[in-house]
Amino acid sequence: MAPLLTMSGIVKSFPGVRALDGVDLEVQPCEVHCLLGQNGAGKSTLIKVLSGAHQPDAGRIVWDGEEVRLDGPAAATRLGVATLYQELDLVEHLSVQENVHLGHEVARYGFLRPRRAHDQTAELLRRLGHPEIDPRMPVGRLPAAARQIVSMARALSHRVRLLVMDEPSAALDPDEVDNLFRVVADLTAEGVAVVYISHRLEEIRRIGDRVSVLKDGRVVAGGLPAQTTDTDRVVALMTGRAAREVYPERPPGPSGREPAEPVLRAEGLSRRGEFAPLDLQLFPGEIVGLAGLVGSGRSEILETLYGARRSTTGRVLVNGRPLRPGSVVAAVRAGIGLAPEERKAQGLLSLKSVTRNVTVSALPRFSTGGWLDRGAERAAARERTRELSLSPDDPDRPVRTLSGGNQQKVVLARWLLRGCRVLLLDEPTRGVDVGARAELYATIRALANEGLAVLLVSSELPEVLGLADRVLVLREGRVVHTAPARELDEHRVLDLVMEGTPTC
Repeated sequence: MAPLLTMSGIVKSFPGVRALDGVDLEVQPCEVHCLLGQNGAGKSTLIKVLSGAHQPDAGRIVWDGEEVRLDGPAAATRLGVATLYQELDLVEHLSVQENVHLGHEVARYGFLRPRRAHDQTAELLRRLGHPEIDPRMPVGRLPAAARQIVSMARALSHRVRLLVMDEPSAALDPDEVDNLFRVVADLTAEGVAVVYISHRLEEIRRIGDRVSVLKDGRVVAGGLPAQTTDTDRVVALMTGRAAREVYPERPPGPSGREPAEPVLRAEGLSRRGEFAPLDLQLFPGEIVGLAGLVGSGRSEILETLYGARRSTTGRVLVNGRPLRPGSVVAAVRAGIGLAPEERKAQGLLSLKSVTRNVTVSALPRFSTGGWLDRGAERAAARERTRELSLSPDDPDRPVRTLSGGNQQKVVLARWLLRGCRVLLLDEPTRGVDVGARAELYATIRALANEGLAVLLVSSELPEVLGLADRVLVLREGRVVHTAPARELDEHRVLDLVMEGTPTC
């Protein structure tokens, strides 16, 4: 079978970096071609070239046997290329149906046809297994998993021959991932080719046909069989060394001691419709994990503790002093920091420098008489980022140019500079490659060993069980079990999440 897409010798450079250095990629019709590589390997740049967002400096693109020039996203769309980016580009104040048809609105004789757009959107959502999503609902009111479905519906609203999916499962629970794979199987059965990017190596065997691995802007292995290629070999190709995800050793107790008082305490904390009354204690030097499915209330608990959501009942205390409900300012002043789930949208000033992103929560420290001491600001930011081994070590670099793992380090550096006592981590390794995860795990454990209290949310159970000292299992907004992490395994947690009853 002739390939649908052939990219040959693709080169793309940016100031100071050669992102793609002669990349070759071949995609067959009806196949799922998995694209792997560490952050910074060139995956995102390659798919932006394929989607027309970037123009290559050199190389050829052949589509269905003919050489083409993708001089913009519209040109790629006309060919049938649709891209589902990791950072969803939805317009929050528009409805689901308006987002799905944005740029190709349903109209006749120049007049919009909202009822027709509604029906077409509803049909796409049914096709994706989510008929419960209301096409009239503003996207900003949907949870992260539902937004992912809306983005997929928008991609499929075009005539698709090649669908590029960048970390599509990152915001999905296991049932949603199964549904995603069903949709992908249906698409390939209809003749659509899929380029699938994921850091979850276990997904590759389930969904992939072939695998290509990028490292430092080059393809180090192309077209490997997904079902039979050894995982250790894939990791070695990605990182240049034999590596596995390694969780740092736990101390015998929180920082080797049992403190008399918790640094953070929640008493009867709840939000109507999101999570039931919760009692929580978090001690200095302790990492506590919240395990549960998407929609179980995990992120809502973190945001309520942080003051981004106002509790319905209960209170939050830091070092024995109650916080003003629903006040982020009060939480930050008390020493609580949050690394949010949507890192780029909610946690970073993407167009600003590393320095400004690190110092933004502590700017008064560098201000005298209304004047900002930029030298002191830069020096303080550099000190904190060097402690976390930020790469590249450039405080003036725009934060949007960093890899996912290094962007997460910038968020951590911000709260370390602020001197926070409690760190709330929501999906801290989402979009972070296998090599950088171990480094982040070591960083989080080292911070805990120095006395920081950490509350962790992750959709990946091995991460919760491997990193946390103690785990709270959530089901439908209620804590159904609490235990030391070493006493739990994945099967036990899944049993509790899916069919357990409250035991605490």
